[in-house]
Amino acid sequence: MTDSTMTTRQKVEASMKRRRSAETRFRIYGMASVLFGVLCLVVLFGNIFGKGTSAFTQTVLTTELTIDAAELGVTSASTEQELRNADYEGLIKDHFKAAYEPQGRKERRDLYKLISVGAAWQLQDMVIENPSLVGQTLQVNLIMDDDVDQWFKHEYGNDSGSIRLSEKQLEWLNSWAESGDLHTRFNTTFFMNGDSREPELAGIRGAITGTFLTLLVTFLLSFPIGVAAAIYLEEFAPKNRLTEIVEININNLAAVPSITFGLLGLAIFINMFGVARSTPLVGGLVLTLMTLPTIIISGRAAIKAVPPSIREAALGLGASKMQTVFHHVLPLALPGMLTGTIIGMAQALGETAPLLMIGMIAFVVDVPGFINDPSTVLPVQIFLWSDSPERAFTERTSGAIMVLLGFLIIMNTAAVMLRRRLERRW
Repeated sequence: MTDSTMTTRQKVEASMKRRRSAETRFRIYGMASVLFGVLCLVVLFGNIFGKGTSAFTQTVLTTELTIDAAELGVTSASTEQELRNADYEGLIKDHFKAAYEPQGRKERRDLYKLISVGAAWQLQDMVIENPSLVGQTLQVNLIMDDDVDQWFKHEYGNDSGSIRLSEKQLEWLNSWAESGDLHTRFNTTFFMNGDSREPELAGIRGAITGTFLTLLVTFLLSFPIGVAAAIYLEEFAPKNRLTEIVEININNLAAVPSITFGLLGLAIFINMFGVARSTPLVGGLVLTLMTLPTIIISGRAAIKAVPPSIREAALGLGASKMQTVFHHVLPLALPGMLTGTIIGMAQALGETAPLLMIGMIAFVVDVPGFINDPSTVLPVQIFLWSDSPERAFTERTSGAIMVLLGFLIIMNTAAVMLRRRLERRW
């Protein structure tokens, strides 16, 4: 009897030991999976931030430049149009030609290449803003070419030099850097300009404005439609085969590839209704179709979370079905609906494929002023820059990704805070 009991105990202890070992292995596997995921995120974000932080600084050259009225052919009393038509590029070239006396056409061309074509527009804006500068000698920070910008931020001080710059150009640049005239500053151009073929002049202002207008159209359409559909399906729709089909289709639409919505928007909004391509209006309409299933599903879940006692109490006090829903159920479910809406908008913020189908990949320099103006959005701008051959666009691509990630983090944080602040526990 004792031997039989001991054998059974040993079997139980061996079984428990195997279970504990299996549980320990499972915990180790789980921790290893989490650590691997964190490591991948660290590598990804480290790569993005390592390449993108330099996009927020810009290389400039400090020099004293005389705004020669005779050379420009204008005076401080000239009209804005006359000031705009003056030859500021020629003024800058003559200044550097006189200061450094390049020998021959090739040296002159190499010297002029160091200065960005945007330096002339920079000087033009200064004179138009303050015409009294005409005839004065002032200290200006001229924007340098993208090759100079990359050399100074990544290669200055290295013995290897640069394959994109000649020996004479490097001689000028090293002398400017040693004197402190060549330096970096915060890159306001990156945030204040639209897109450009010149990397040093390219900015994300147009893309950010287009993104804001597109998301505004998306929110104004998707939130009321999604909330209304959720209320009807959950509170008023009869439970029959038709509503079951509608519910199944809504759940299926949430898993449809986003490019399908782009094809749908191209076929309906552009080809059938004639909405202009590459505008925040058509972009917002397409993203509305994509986010509606998410908003409807989250809205229905929020309505279901309201305790039945709330409805029963309202109906018991004589409230109608409409009063019960809109005066009691909806206010309690609204935090969950808003959370689902913000998450859907965050998903829409990162979408590229559906917007490519409706023409928002167009090269747009001007900042859009309204929903009918041509524009692009931040994810598409990132896609365009990532395909550009210039090396300077690589850091601008990473910088734009950092801005996009910032928006996504802010929106998701707002969703969490809003839910915690407004939700009620029963």
